Amino acid sequence: MPRAGLNRERIAQQAATVADQTGLDQLTLAAVAARCGVSLPGLYKHIDGVDAVKRDIAVLAVRELTAELAQATAGLAGRDALIALSRAYRSYARAHPGRYAASVRAPDRGDDEHAAAGAAAVGLVATVLKGYRIEGTDMIDAVRILRAALHGFVSMEAAGGFGLPQSVDATFTRMIDALHTAWTTWDTAGQTSLERLTPPGSDIPTQPGQPRVPRNGIVQMFDSSAGRSAGGWGDPPGSRAPGHASPSV
Repeated sequence: MPRAGLNRERIAQQAATVADQTGLDQLTLAAVAARCGVSLPGLYKHIDGVDAVKRDIAVLAVRELTAELAQATAGLAGRDALIALSRAYRSYARAHPGRYAASVRAPDRGDDEHAAAGAAAVGLVATVLKGYRIEGTDMIDAVRILRAALHGFVSMEAAGGFGLPQSVDATFTRMIDALHTAWTTWDTAGQTSLERLTPPGSDIPTQPGQPRVPRNGIVQMFDSSAGRSAGGWGDPPGSRAPGHASPSV
């Protein structure tokens, strides 16, 4: 019989703790079982394998990160909200390296629970960016840029990539200030970035092999859930033409 009180949620919590201690790539079911106080065969009564456990850690991590970002940005707008969000993101990645590594995992197609967690994270980020009056396809660019900047920074920091004596905190602040400056000067009052670069009468370009979006048919974001995202929670939900999964970022 499965151990009383042991379920997928508790296993994910304990596995996340192990991942933070050992690294997500070094996570083993034997270590998770020991953490849960059960034998390895006993653990298998609740889970399908290590990949399923990593998926559950990913959902847990995205939800935790979203909650921390929401708490950090509550009542703030513009530069203050951007700085608070960025600092909370960095703090989470530093405090929970295993969880953070899992959070960038892409949802499997049809995994609505994981996709919904990612959509909530992107929706929160988009809410902060809307303070810069960013709309339409420009929002996709902005979310991608912010995520790439934050993920790149925290990943390099975790890998020991900043070895010079210059303050890393100061560099981080200057990076966020640069993004703030860029977004306050974006021309989003009329056409989106793709529309400005597309000749009149032409369709909006998309990625190779995918449908082109008519100028008058740009998909409205935040109206529906996205499909599988190749980058975890990289693109705003509903940012692709119907029937197509979200593009990689």
